[in-house]
Amino acid sequence: MKIHCLQHLKNETLGNIGTWISLRGHRPTKTLLYEKTAFPEPEEFDMLLIMGGTMSVYQEKEFPWLKPEKEFVKEVIDAGKPILGSCFGAQLIADVLGGKVTRNQFKEIGWHRVKALVEKKEKMENKSNDGQIISELPSGLFPEFTAFMWHGDTFETPEDAVRLFESKACRNQGFIYSDNVLGLQFHPEADRQWIENLIDDSGHELIKEKYIQSKREMLGCEHYFEDSRKIAFSIMDWFEKKCGN
Repeated sequence: MKIHCLQHLKNETLGNIGTWISLRGHRPTKTLLYEKTAFPEPEEFDMLLIMGGTMSVYQEKEFPWLKPEKEFVKEVIDAGKPILGSCFGAQLIADVLGGKVTRNQFKEIGWHRVKALVEKKEKMENKSNDGQIISELPSGLFPEFTAFMWHGDTFETPEDAVRLFESKACRNQGFIYSDNVLGLQFHPEADRQWIENLIDDSGHELIKEKYIQSKREMLGCEHYFEDSRKIAFSIMDWFEKKCGN
């Protein structure tokens, strides 16, 4: 499987997802948007990953590569390619699909519980809370799980997408569009090194607030790292099936 990645910051790497790619023997390619804007043709890859970033999708003046990136993502969606967007990546997908991206009421940083909003039944279709039918979803995400967060913005669920998850601090934690475009506000890619990198880059955000954890809290929960890896692997296994591999 050929996997292309849009990476916005040097230290916001693929983490758990990179480990999965390596173990499965797939071929990753990258567009490093902090260096240059150069996108492949959609037919050159099977799946697109859109990673996180400290910028906001509405900062097109500050980050001139945002506009061409959005145009590229729209082209990939129109081509019917599977896409996974994480945090800023999910917000970018939502924006491209017409969902508004704004500041969230709270910053959410650290390990937080996420609740699924769809029914999960083995070998059956899943119904969303508004009655829409969606096909099988990745395992390990139902009915609740703990995931790593680092965000201040939030997105509206785009029209024709199904809202999948919520947390106490953020109503919109994930959506699925066209049965193969998955936007997640949380970070399934978060492993220990990934989190340490983010703390090094953005540790100034770790102030005392309701939904912001300390460095010690984030790095001291060993079982959460294993849970995060399992979630990332489950999601990527799901996409692998979507791609027919």
